[in-house]
Amino acid sequence: NVRVGLPIAPSKLIAVGLNYADHVAEMKRTELGTPLIWFKSPSSVLPHNGVIEIAFPEHQTDFEVELAVVIGRTAKNVAAEHALDFVFGYTVALDITDRDLQKSEKQFGRSKSFDTYTPIGPFVYADVDVSDVSLELWQNGELRQSTRTSRMIYSVPEIISFASQSLTLLPGDVILTGTPAGVGPIHDGDQLEAAIENWPRLRNRVSIAERASGRGAEESSIIST
Repeated sequence: NVRVGLPIAPSKLIAVGLNYADHVAEMKRTELGTPLIWFKSPSSVLPHNGVIEIAFPEHQTDFEVELAVVIGRTAKNVAAEHALDFVFGYTVALDITDRDLQKSEKQFGRSKSFDTYTPIGPFVYADVDVSDVSLELWQNGELRQSTRTSRMIYSVPEIISFASQSLTLLPGDVILTGTPAGVGPIHDGDQLEAAIENWPRLRNRVSIAERASGRGAEESSIIST
């Protein structure tokens, strides 16, 4: 097991959509026949106990809990039966989504890539079987999402194989594997907790971003272990 501040500094942050049938139904979509992938900005990564800052409080901004896969070896054109050989470990993540932007822009990337919109951690677990583990999210102490990873439409090996046919996966890259039903809006002051099985929970508070200061970003660093 690896204890982390920020678990990773990925060159790529890949997300998978519509990977649980119940979420496909709640979003009124249909299964596509292949994994639906897109990219989130690596600068959206937020550590355990970090504050999720809602960029546009007038928009509906939703939580989505997901199993995250951290790549450990360079992978290109990998067969599904060998895909797990390229995994460093697993952790839990949130895919925070500006639903208004997602709907109006007809694409996923920007709506999910604001700073702080990918909380992840607090541990990366190596050498564990995640083919049938629980995945849960609590909002202010109330259970909002609950599933098992065995209900994924596409398994972790299938997702890695599919992604590696299109691009080279590098050590430290992260793949978010999709969310189950139960997604819902977040609000200023909310406390979110997410967990896989009995692993320590990822905890993040929600606040409103300060967008009008004009001061620009402060210098910061990403710690990777």
